[in-house]
Amino acid sequence: MTRKLRVVDASRPEDVFVALREALGGGGAAVVPRSSSAGVDSWPGTGERVPQNVSLVIETSGSTGVPKRVALSADALLASAAASAGALGGQGQWLLALPAHYVAGAQVLVRSLAAETEPILYGGGHFDAERFASLSGQLAHDLRFTSLVPVQLARLVDAAEAGSRPVAQALRRFDGILVGGQALSQPLRERAESIGARIVSTYGSSETAGGCVYDGVPIGTATARVVGGQLEISGPMLAEGYLGDPERTAAVFYEADDARWYRTGDLGTVDDAGHVSVLGRADNVIISGGEKVLLDEVERTVRDHAGLQDAVVVGVEDARWGQVPVVVVETPAGDAALPALEALRLAVRERLGRAAAPARIVVVDRLARLESGKPDRVALARLAGEREA
Repeated sequence: MTRKLRVVDASRPEDVFVALREALGGGGAAVVPRSSSAGVDSWPGTGERVPQNVSLVIETSGSTGVPKRVALSADALLASAAASAGALGGQGQWLLALPAHYVAGAQVLVRSLAAETEPILYGGGHFDAERFASLSGQLAHDLRFTSLVPVQLARLVDAAEAGSRPVAQALRRFDGILVGGQALSQPLRERAESIGARIVSTYGSSETAGGCVYDGVPIGTATARVVGGQLEISGPMLAEGYLGDPERTAAVFYEADDARWYRTGDLGTVDDAGHVSVLGRADNVIISGGEKVLLDEVERTVRDHAGLQDAVVVGVEDARWGQVPVVVVETPAGDAALPALEALRLAVRERLGRAAAPARIVVVDRLARLESGKPDRVALARLAGEREA
């Protein structure tokens, strides 16, 4: 059996919410939330259908720019919502501050449907700390949650530290603030927690129906393991695969040991207690002077320094070393200053070794980003290489 597809403007999360309610109930079309800035897309064509069990399709370009259409079943979405509620101490009311075409944003709506609560919708426009604080006051349930990316949390923390009582009170009002999409730096987490925020660092992807590891611990019945240095996830929240791309589906989803597994593409470790540590993308590694350098690891270290909290580290060709790490950062606001290159190189070298020390800092007006909001590392690496040339 099959069902129709319905493209919904993600800038109207209230419409996505209604469409998801119908899809999860089994009677509505599968939902494709799409950003209005994504441009014209010929897919899906007239009359195109998907398997009956598919309720949501998340479109993502990924770090390579190759489009993916992740098909998620109602069972996977609701299993993820149930696991999240179990990890957070119960179901509650959510404030949606992420775009509805991100899996994390869509899952806020799914969790709201599972909890039978009405989500508070931030809507479009630039993320503003005071507006977020005002909307948080509309949450009426005993348990209150939201999901953010690190840059949003940083803006809230900055505003609270600058003396905004409403923002500080809003941070303390939530029973859980999920933070994912990118690595959350320890300094930012500590600053948020010192204000009284209850932070939960999440790890997951569209292929796992969103976050499936909270603070290093798999939630619900999800399990994690490492095969060949790469993290793999198993559990009821796994996607069906990629629509129209059976080869890519077969490359990352497979059956083994009486379970279905997803190869995440991330390097990591799982200790004896089952605690998951993510080291970085397996495809975000360079060889510098014969040594392997994990650029995500360098980036986490760089972001611990003032002025570089949102910096991106990319690999650039180098005549002497083969490849070198380069820091790309936006022009500092106001009177803010960037750290000296030599001081940064020393700090990185002491923690990660000589080969990991950044060769230079490239300052740009604005970081290139993918439709998902993540840095466009391919474009930034090309720009960093051109600047040197």
